[in-house]
Amino acid sequence: MSKPFKIAGHSIAPGEAKKLEVPIVRLYTDTSMFLPVYVKHGRREGPKLFVSAAVHGDELNGIEIISRLINSKSVKNLKGTLIAVPLVNAYGVLNHDRYLPDRRDLNRSFPGTKKGSLASRIAYIFMNEIVKQCDYGIDLHTGALHRSNLPQIRANLEDPATLELAKAFGAPVLINSNLRDGSLRECANELGIAMLLYEAGEALRFDELSIRAGYRGILNVMRHLGMLSKRPTKRAPIKPFIAEDSGWVRATDSGFVSHRHQLGDYVKKGDLLATVKDPFGDVIDEVVAHAEGIIIGKQNIPLVHEGEAMYHIAYVTKHHDTVAERIEHFHNIYNTERTTKLSDENSPDVKQTENGKVD
Repeated sequence: MSKPFKIAGHSIAPGEAKKLEVPIVRLYTDTSMFLPVYVKHGRREGPKLFVSAAVHGDELNGIEIISRLINSKSVKNLKGTLIAVPLVNAYGVLNHDRYLPDRRDLNRSFPGTKKGSLASRIAYIFMNEIVKQCDYGIDLHTGALHRSNLPQIRANLEDPATLELAKAFGAPVLINSNLRDGSLRECANELGIAMLLYEAGEALRFDELSIRAGYRGILNVMRHLGMLSKRPTKRAPIKPFIAEDSGWVRATDSGFVSHRHQLGDYVKKGDLLATVKDPFGDVIDEVVAHAEGIIIGKQNIPLVHEGEAMYHIAYVTKHHDTVAERIEHFHNIYNTERTTKLSDENSPDVKQTENGKVD
């Protein structure tokens, strides 16, 4: 039997699940603001995992992923402790904005200080009340506004334990991503907390494929950590591509875009990615791949200014002949039709009606 788990001034008994409100900076209307926190404390001792979303306030997929996770029967009898924070940047969510009201990026403000800027204070509260209580973490993100990301994991893949976590998640692409100054991942790494960053979808949009893959990926990680029982499955596992680096292809002229490639496509150096036309339909630029790899990020709108990022390519050179097959396998697993019931052992214990509501 595990001992009561103490967090943010609350005590969670073994086998108990509780929703908490951690006070943060009030609005100038004198409206109280809180960090919503869900804690599920297992009866048996085990790893402590935090899952966070909306560090950037316009990145919403993670909110739905956490909603499905904490309402799933799959986590009912977990071993260890799950801490889920669906809205880290609640101010940004209110304003449909990536940033905090002080225009700072929360994911460049960690570990924060108690008496610093607004961003610094929120970072400090989240680090001290949530992150420092845990052994592992998964932070959920999307692409920026008008840009979509193929489901992918970014992590310190040079660490063997983190690499195994990343593989267990089940995303089609893993990127050995450098730690950025002031990021949540950097600070977690300094504390010895193994952490994954999941990127998928587009800002201010719910993308069903990204949500299902994220939900299932978290359960896969929890099973890998021994927090949940492993169950046999007949489904072939996803074999991820591992990229040591990635880079953006930028427009060299301004105009209207005709895209030639989509997320998940494998391209070679020199391949035509898109054409840029003037308002009269004359081609004024051809955008070509600068390196070999898989397209993991893409601009969505057909308008571009010179210098804007258009395609994000993960530099993958091994097993490139199997890219189409593996990406298709990934899509087949996470069929995005609303009427498709998710029925295998890793799927949400929810179903969607025709209007998209969850029963």
